[in-house]
Amino acid sequence: MVFVMKKKFGQFFMELCCSYTFVSVIGAVVNMIGGTETNNVNVIMMFVFCTIACIVLNLHKLFDYFSPLFMIVVQYVIATILVFGTAYMFGLISEEPLTRKNWYELFRSFTIPYFIGAGIYYYGIYAEAKVQSHMIKEIQMADEKGKSAG
Repeated sequence: MVFVMKKKFGQFFMELCCSYTFVSVIGAVVNMIGGTETNNVNVIMMFVFCTIACIVLNLHKLFDYFSPLFMIVVQYVIATILVFGTAYMFGLISEEPLTRKNWYELFRSFTIPYFIGAGIYYYGIYAEAKVQSHMIKEIQMADEKGKSAG
């Protein structure tokens, strides 16, 4: 049990690191092209949002009995609520209230990478399931050949 938890945590940590690196690099490129700079608050918020997205995407086991589309939509809604809740709490703590444009930019900045990441994540799961299905068919065919030969 401890080994499984360590493996799951290691996998989650790797996904978090990769997603944060990807988002940070894309953000840096966009800032370089746009001629703008980022501040430490944006960097921390990107990390928080990547963490939320990784946690929510790792909840897919809870939705195994539902269609993939339903799973993606529910996970997106959960992630969006957590992101907007985090931003709202940050707005209360900071002295700068979030404007309507800030909320729109937050929604856009979270939604686009989330669906790209979710697409990559679920394609990986689909590809893994396809390989496993193929292996099961090969085992079944080998078992049938063994029974007919014996």
